[in-house]
Amino acid sequence: MSIARALLLTAFLQLPAASDASAADLAGAWTPAAWKSQDTLDIQTSAPEEGEYWFPVWLVVLDDQVYVRLGTRAADRVEKSTTKPYMGIRIAGQQFDRVKGTPAPEKAEEVAAAMGDKYWSDVFVRYFNHPLTLRLIPEPEK
Repeated sequence: MSIARALLLTAFLQLPAASDASAADLAGAWTPAAWKSQDTLDIQTSAPEEGEYWFPVWLVVLDDQVYVRLGTRAADRVEKSTTKPYMGIRIAGQQFDRVKGTPAPEKAEEVAAAMGDKYWSDVFVRYFNHPLTLRLIPEPEK
């Protein structure tokens, strides 16, 4: 082990230990503000004929809430999922197994505008049908 690594390890071991709650908050915390620059997240749905299915979608964070705008096929998957209104979400190397997808039609225009600002290719994608805008809300830990 190099001297620098040994010193770093020694310094780390002498830091005060984090409480269990704060350690849990750091690993797997729902932190929308930290994800503003993420390009995509993955949504998991489940259908009787195919089981678990993951697919990527664009996201925006507005007012510390995560929103997605779904095209026809993705909206259909979410609507027909056996776990509806819950879905799995993967983002920034983290996975959340029970996130509620709450329809947010009142935010559709604002989300569409934010998508246009964030993604250059939205210049084309905006003309496709997007029947479902969702606010993603994690289920609280029990």
